Amino acid sequence: MPPALPGQQLPLPCAAVDLNPEAEVAVDFLRSIFHQAPEIALFAALALGYWVGKFRFGSFQLGGVAGSLLAAVLISQVGVTIDSGIKAVLFALFIYAVGFESGPQFFRSLGRQSVKEILMALVVAVSGLVTVVVIARVFHLDKGLAAGLAAGGLTQSAIIGTAGSAIEKLGLAPDEVQRMQANVAIGYAVTYIFGSFGAIIMCVNVLQWLTGRKIREDAIQAEQELLKGVRVYGTGESPAVPDLVGRIFRVGQAGRTVAELEASATANGGTVTVERIQRRNAMVGVDGSLALEAGDIILLVGRRAAVVALGASVGEELQGAEGMDVVMVRRDVAISNNQYLNRSVKDILDSLSQEFKHGVYAVALMRAGTPVPIAPATMVMPGDVVTLFGTPQDVQKAAQSVGPIIVPSDKTDFVFHGLGITVGLLIGLLVLRLGSIPITLGSGGGALLAGLLFGWWRSRKHTFGNMPTAASTLLRDLGLAGFVAMVGLQSGQQAVTTVMQQGLTLFLLGVVVTIVPLLIAMLFGKYVLRYDNVAVFAGSLSGARSANPAFGEILDKAGNSIPTAPFAITYALANVFLTLLGPLVIAFA
Repeated sequence: MPPALPGQQLPLPCAAVDLNPEAEVAVDFLRSIFHQAPEIALFAALALGYWVGKFRFGSFQLGGVAGSLLAAVLISQVGVTIDSGIKAVLFALFIYAVGFESGPQFFRSLGRQSVKEILMALVVAVSGLVTVVVIARVFHLDKGLAAGLAAGGLTQSAIIGTAGSAIEKLGLAPDEVQRMQANVAIGYAVTYIFGSFGAIIMCVNVLQWLTGRKIREDAIQAEQELLKGVRVYGTGESPAVPDLVGRIFRVGQAGRTVAELEASATANGGTVTVERIQRRNAMVGVDGSLALEAGDIILLVGRRAAVVALGASVGEELQGAEGMDVVMVRRDVAISNNQYLNRSVKDILDSLSQEFKHGVYAVALMRAGTPVPIAPATMVMPGDVVTLFGTPQDVQKAAQSVGPIIVPSDKTDFVFHGLGITVGLLIGLLVLRLGSIPITLGSGGGALLAGLLFGWWRSRKHTFGNMPTAASTLLRDLGLAGFVAMVGLQSGQQAVTTVMQQGLTLFLLGVVVTIVPLLIAMLFGKYVLRYDNVAVFAGSLSGARSANPAFGEILDKAGNSIPTAPFAITYALANVFLTLLGPLVIAFA
């Protein structure tokens, strides 16, 4: 049976089953609803899929993405016709958001360490080709069905196009060419559902079992290694013993000036500033030349150890005093002044005047979204962001020399990101021909590349291109779940109908095509490439199979972006390697 044309309704699988009158009324009602508003089917699949995905069976949990796919297949049996453009939009949003989040980290990861990902993509492609060719010869499948097995079992839709073009060049009669091309679509429709679902099971559940490790645990470990010991606090978290403190003391002995008091802390390797002085119940302006008197109440601010040490020489510590409150701020500042770039922290501090440093503390340094320890030997690089702590006026004065203050915002820069997705989709239209074989990144690969580039660009400038984490998460999660639900709604009915007509043989062969290359790649990755982090391993494996639903589930398990860099590398390669399988299957099957 040829695939459905756009807008064409296939015979309903449920029509082949005897339904009681009540069930027929229910099916007709749902069919009329989905005909009037097919988008209802999409959101119903998401709701049902995520609900089913929450249930655990021992240590196994289906997850929202796989659940949405199965729910969509179920709903599709009623009959749903929905525009394919929605699927393209959802996938573009998902893959662009993934690229944008991981762009800085991706470009930092390129180098010799990428050899593992290149080999992983090659192993998946070669083992996939061999598996399909062997199955085709053993089970006497024609070239069209063999190519359909490859396209669906390996979830690489581009194989349909490259295989169809190769079939046209076989010199067959027009009717035979049309029949084989229809078989490509049939093989794809029957095997694509498990191709997506099976990849999730293999890349998430089986891989964790094979390695004896958990994606979440390894993702946390890898993130901690990236942080190099820098502690990162989540939303609502703060240290019980903060590094920067403010404490109030009553001066015991007169004689020292404010500048001398602060200098004594500096001489002992600390930094402390006097921020408030109260003398005889009246506030006194803080000035370096001001001599402190016995009984003065002063507020010292600085690193905890330095404040405690200096306070012991000042006098009695007070729990509080009226009028001694000072507003302190933290501001992220993009380091754009060339006089600070490509220099060590120690070199920069030594070159700054005491007046410039007074009352300002560098409490954090971020590079490409990753915290960097502020050590004397740490080099300050273009794109770095420093967090300054101090009074508003002191921080503002320092920022004027360092660079622009990054103003927190919950607004998304739609100009920047609209341009990014546009550029990505345009890149996806580009076609490079190797002989008669068209090679293209496609809309997904183009959007991923644009996301990586625009994410890296944003990390270098910081003054534009904002996308709050919540917005990025919504694009990623809704885009992926909606995309796989669309796949189920569009292909589920045809797949079930074909299986009912032709039996389970073709479906089971697709299961083999899905599992065998992934299993070979897992063993290769574990024993030859020796991946020691299952989160990185899973990202690489899912990308090598261009298994976007599996990658989404991996991200959910990881809870951070650690799997993204290896996925981005193997995914880009897989779009080329797997696309080339179309004409190779036609040639060898």
